[in-house]
Amino acid sequence: MKDAVMKSAVMKNVITVGVDGTPHALAAATWAAHEARLRQSRLRLLTAWEPLTARPRGAPWTQEIPHWPDRIIEEARATVESAEPGIPIDVSLVREPPLEALVEAAEQADLLVLGSRGLGPAARFTLGETGLDLVPRVDIPVVLVRARHDRPATEGSSGVAVGVSLHAPGDALLAFAFETAARRAVPLRAIHGRNLPPFAYDRGGAAERAAAEQAELLAREELSEALRPWREKFRDVRVEQQVVMESPAPALLHGAAGTQLLIVGRRHLGRAVPRIGHVVHAAVHHAPCPVAVVPHE
Repeated sequence: MKDAVMKSAVMKNVITVGVDGTPHALAAATWAAHEARLRQSRLRLLTAWEPLTARPRGAPWTQEIPHWPDRIIEEARATVESAEPGIPIDVSLVREPPLEALVEAAEQADLLVLGSRGLGPAARFTLGETGLDLVPRVDIPVVLVRARHDRPATEGSSGVAVGVSLHAPGDALLAFAFETAARRAVPLRAIHGRNLPPFAYDRGGAAERAAAEQAELLAREELSEALRPWREKFRDVRVEQQVVMESPAPALLHGAAGTQLLIVGRRHLGRAVPRIGHVVHAAVHHAPCPVAVVPHE
């Protein structure tokens, strides 16, 4: 918890959203604007494009900016101002490869928001790069929003969910989850999934009821212990603990039903290892709501 508290002390009060003129990006901008209002942060609208001609390092650009980046930004601004009037907005038109622009922008933001272009393993995200390419390359949470999630749920209508791995629950992950629930004044659903241990099966491969119940009880106790210091710190957040004795990915997807945001963690292994786990893959491809991916130690 100490690391998470220290991290929160260096907030930049900026949420950056990548926009590219698609409905998915506009949905992401609307979601990000709502979050910016909740956090009382600035919203930065960023669009980036890769020039058709190369430029020597350090040399100024001599080409004029094409007209379409301005059009994309103005459309996003109009959408945001209609949905969340009065929030402070900055704009960035960046002439460099989108992935590089987003990685750089993440260094000056607390949260990065992108729009998702659909379900399945071929799902792609705004600005021409996949969200899964970007997520392991940044040190801040990334939220992925689909077009049908363009209307943020109102406070009190549903909770937020967080997947908790008891092998490495992660202070940053739980801090983000509890702070999000507190900010939205909604319950937090803490979901833990695990397969039954080998001792819970008989020689025929069938689960023994008593052993399965023992394993589930142990998991519930471990989850309660992991959440205890956070419940003490966030006393106004109502926590719903959910233990499911099945693989973590399907347990998380089933548990996220009816929530307004699913929060998952990824181990921060450094940019030299740009990959994410199968649980994060499942969440961003199939979750029924926006997904926040939070790096943690």
